[in-house]
Formats: sequence, structure tokens, C-alpha cells
Amino acid sequence: MGDPKGFLKITERELPAHRPVDVRIQDWREVYQDFDRGTVTKQASRCMDCGIPFCHNGCPLGNLIPEWNDLVHRHDWGEAIERLHATNNFPEFTGRLCPAPCESACVLGINQPAVTIKNVEVSIIDRAWEEGWVRPLPPAVRTGKRIAVVGSGPAGLAAAQQLTRAGHDVTVYERADRIGGLLRYGIPEFKMEKRHLDRRLAQMAAEGTRFRTGIDVGTDITAKELRAENAAVVLTGGATRARDLPVPGRELDGVHQAMEYLPLANRVQEGDTDAPAISAEGKDVVVIGGGDTGADCIGTAHRQGARSVTQLEIMPKPPAKRPEGQPWPTMPTVYKVTSAHEEGGKRVYAVNTVEFLGDDQGRVRALKLVDVERTENGFEPVPGTEREIPAQLVTLAMGFVGPEKEGLLEGLGVDLDGRGNVVRDEDYATTVDGVFCAGDMGRGQSLIVWAIAEGRSAAAGVDRYLGADTALPTAIPPTERPLV
Repeated sequence: MGDPKGFLKITERELPAHRPVDVRIQDWREVYQDFDRGTVTKQASRCMDCGIPFCHNGCPLGNLIPEWNDLVHRHDWGEAIERLHATNNFPEFTGRLCPAPCESACVLGINQPAVTIKNVEVSIIDRAWEEGWVRPLPPAVRTGKRIAVVGSGPAGLAAAQQLTRAGHDVTVYERADRIGGLLRYGIPEFKMEKRHLDRRLAQMAAEGTRFRTGIDVGTDITAKELRAENAAVVLTGGATRARDLPVPGRELDGVHQAMEYLPLANRVQEGDTDAPAISAEGKDVVVIGGGDTGADCIGTAHRQGARSVTQLEIMPKPPAKRPEGQPWPTMPTVYKVTSAHEEGGKRVYAVNTVEFLGDDQGRVRALKLVDVERTENGFEPVPGTEREIPAQLVTLAMGFVGPEKEGLLEGLGVDLDGRGNVVRDEDYATTVDGVFCAGDMGRGQSLIVWAIAEGRSAAAGVDRYLGADTALPTAIPPTERPLV
């Protein structure tokens, strides 16, 4: 603990400013401005190095938060990235995309603003890339055992990197034309520029991980063939079945799932096309769903030139501060204003969509809404609150209900739980010998930190199953660096 009085001297929580709204909605670059490193070191000094650091409990990865906070405070950025990489393969992803349950569990947060853990984290990894401290770590010895990882989201990439570094021959299969899963075709560029993903994939390829795109495992390659060609298989395909809204008019043109809409904008940024097939330009846009995916749709619609944007949420508006029923160190449900919300639009709570209304060409023109109250029997409509709002584009961002069953899962014959997720044991092994599962496919829709944590844990389970006894590496080996 570099400064035992740091949290007393510096009581203000500082975060990097966002670029001006009128500037950033004209492009797709990340919304964040650069953060002065001197300010980062001061913010890191607020960490109290608690006797029981509850931030560890809040973070599914078990990140060594007090250690790298202290190292940043001491200006030892080189050692800080070693401690950060010891538990997290991809801090440049989590530092931008994670909702930071670690900060909700910060002890300082009991009576002061929590330490800016997430910002310190991303500052460390960004500095490490700039300085050339992140490099390939190919294994010294190869085991000769082949492993297939199906799915290239954060869970699959974490499992693949760990297993490759343990000396196994790992191939990642992805049915899309590029690697990355939702990191590639889901997360908008303004939240995470894809250069962060591309340089990490280049590192993994240099370490020996192979990537095969455009292959729908279960169709292009059968489950039987996959098992015959590999000593183990890791399923990391995610929870890709979107929750639908089966009300009258759902079939109208202009009503789309969020994951039908968002990837098209990503493809424009990849240079595949000049304009998306589904665009918000000049339209009244309604986003149904109040979570992060809904916010992604809002920010995308703003950049496409929407005439208006309205976000609907069936739940009541959350409180501004931690509610009594969600005490520290739990992660509370509170009112959040994301960068997309800063850019404009209207948020409507405690409302339900009754019907999609169309024009004579079969296109959506409006939504019929009603206010709702939450009761013991669910959400009940409030009489006399029915109304219409205009909409020529509607995106459904209401979450996901589990993995796709057709093809791979049916072909493998793995057991599913009551929610339709893949059943795993403590080693992340499924009910089929040699088949493992990590991430949303087994856990259900969750956070990126859980995906990476499960990918790492599943890799350890695979390694034990193969009897390789390779002692999976978790930390980037140190090198000689000055204190800077």
C-alpha cells in the first residue's frame, strides 16, 4: 500500500471524460478521451489495500486488484501488467465492456465513491500495448493433443489461449466470417474499437492457436467428426437464442432482433459494405429492452441519423442509489446513464408493448403501449394508459434465453438443465466424455468477466482430463523494465 492515507487525501472519484456528443455521433470511434496517467496513479492510491479485499469477491476472475492498484501508484506499470495478466487474459476487453461488479464490492464504496478499478485496469493494459510489453508466449513443449474450441467469443478465446500456452494444439471454430463472436459482431465500435480485438488475435495466432472461420460446427462438420478428430472439445457458443415478443404485428417489416441490427453496423466499420441493410436514418426508432444491448442500439441509431429514439423498459425506473434490499457488497440495480443515453433519446419505464401497428405496405408505423404495475401475478396493465408512439424501426433487446439446440448440441447429445443450458460439473465437463462447456452456453446470459473466468477454468479442466500435467500458465513472465 503505497499511501496509507490516499483514500483520505483524494476523496473525489475521477473518470476519463467522454468526447463531446455533437462530435462523437459523427463517427464510430470510442467515446472516451485519453486519461492523464498522473490522475490514474492518484486514483489508484485511493485503494486501501483492505485486510479482506471484497473487490476480489466481486470480480469473477479474482483479479489481484489491490496489488496492481498499488503498483500503478508506485509508477511500476510493467509489474502491474504482470499482476493483471495473471488472472485476466483480456483486460482491454473487460476494462471497456465489464459493468465492474468489483467496484460495487469495493470497501471504500461503503461511505465514499468506489475506487476507479475499471479505469485503472484499462490504463494498465493500454500502456502495456503501447510499450510493447504484450507479446506472444508460445509453449516450450507441445503435447501433440488436439483440442477444438467451438465459438470465438471471450470464453472461447480465453480457453484457447490457456490451452495453447499449455502446449496443446488448439483450433477455434467460428461460423461467422471473422473471429470474435459478440466482441466482433455485437459490441459497437464506439464501445470497443476492433483494433483491440485484432491485436490480441494476432498474439494468439503467433502463440500457435489456429482459427477457422465460416464453419458451422454441427452442419459443416458433424459432432461425430469433431469428436473423432480431437482429444477434447470445448463448447463456447454462447446463449444466442434471443427472447422474442410474440404480440400482434411482430411479423411486420422493420421489427428486428437487436442481433439482427447491430452486426450490420459492425460490418460497415469492417469495410464489408458502404451502408447497413437495416438503418435508423431518418426514422423514429424504438428500442425494447433497458439493458446494455438496448443502449448499444441507441448509440448505433444516433450515429445512423435517427429522427428520434425511444427506449422502453417493462420494469420500473431503478433508484439513483443502492436500494436497501441490495446491500454492499452485492452489485445493485441502479439508474445508469451510458454514453448512448448521453447522446439523446427518451427512456420510458413501466410500460409494455401490446401491438405493433403497420401501414398498408406491411411496414411497422407505430407501437401500441400500456403502462403496467408489478403485482404478485406479474405485470398488470393500468387502465386508461393505452397510447401509440411512432416507429419505423423497432429493435428487440430483451436478452437471450439459451443456446441453440439444433445441430451441434443435439449431435453431441449433451444433457441440458431446466433452463435449456448445457449441464457441466465442477471441471466444466458435460455429460459427454471429453466434451466441456464454458460461458453463456452453460451459464446463461451473463457478463464478459464470467465468460473469461469460465473459459480459463474449463481450460484447466480439459488439461486435467488429458492428463497432460502441464501446469497451465496464468501470468505473463516478467521482463526487465524500468520503473516509468
